[in-house]
Amino acid sequence: MDRIDAMRVFVTALDAGSLAGAGRRLGRSPAAVTRAIAFLENYVGTPLLHRTTRTIKLSEAGERYAAACRRVLTDLEEADMLAAGESAAPRGVLNVTGPVASGAIILRPILDAYLDAYPEVKARLLLLDRKLNMVEEGQDVALRIGHLPDSSLIAIRIGEVRQVICAAPSYLATKPPIREPADFSAHQVIALTTFGQDSWSFVPTDETADIQQVPIAPRLIVNTVEAAVGSAAEGNGLTRLFSYQVATEVRAGTLVVVLPEAESPALPVHIVTPEGRLAVPKVRAFVDFAVPRLKAEFARLADLREQKRKTGGR
Repeated sequence: MDRIDAMRVFVTALDAGSLAGAGRRLGRSPAAVTRAIAFLENYVGTPLLHRTTRTIKLSEAGERYAAACRRVLTDLEEADMLAAGESAAPRGVLNVTGPVASGAIILRPILDAYLDAYPEVKARLLLLDRKLNMVEEGQDVALRIGHLPDSSLIAIRIGEVRQVICAAPSYLATKPPIREPADFSAHQVIALTTFGQDSWSFVPTDETADIQQVPIAPRLIVNTVEAAVGSAAEGNGLTRLFSYQVATEVRAGTLVVVLPEAESPALPVHIVTPEGRLAVPKVRAFVDFAVPRLKAEFARLADLREQKRKTGGR
């Protein structure tokens, strides 16, 4: 049996979530898929999958082997594309990753439009609130928020975002006014697990002063942006999120940005891709398609800063 073909079957089974799903995607019988997986397990000398009647789960060795398979298959596809030359039409599977919220709100609609424009391309969108090794996990393009470490990745800056604190007008109308960061400690807080549960930090306007740490005692701690936004919009307290995550609610007036002058410095947003991947037509086409649209979207969301300054916050 061809080992590269068996690797494709293995990776397809992981993406489909089952051996039967891999068979349907590849047009093969369940027995043929099972034989391919068994061939790989026999070749490497260890089980790669834990199987049940309906699902599969990677073994510890399988996790490492799956990452290697994706890398090998990506390299082979890149070699094929390079051999075909720059005139080759974008095709194949595009692997895109990004944070959960920004990936769903901003990146996914642009990826949908790209797929409409390039019908020979399919895509996998992996949304995770953790940084992954793009090369090891076979990712072509990533949306990254924050300062980038030095690496071999090609980075294109597309905008910036800020952390903002907001609340519903109904909440602010019945609570003490907020004139400085220290006032937050006396208010109800809806905390997101990724933005601090014990204190909020604020960069001082005076360059000689230290970063100010304001203790908070959350009444509610949530692990999704949707939950934090929903609870805050219903008047249950203050929450701290990225500006793009509350842009719709601020424009609608269901949330108000509080004390905008105390915001932390903006964080850059980039599109990144492994070195060499831009030579692959599907990747180059996506970057060329997505970058101007992402720049426009983040510029639109940045208008939230001007809007909240006009309203003055509370």
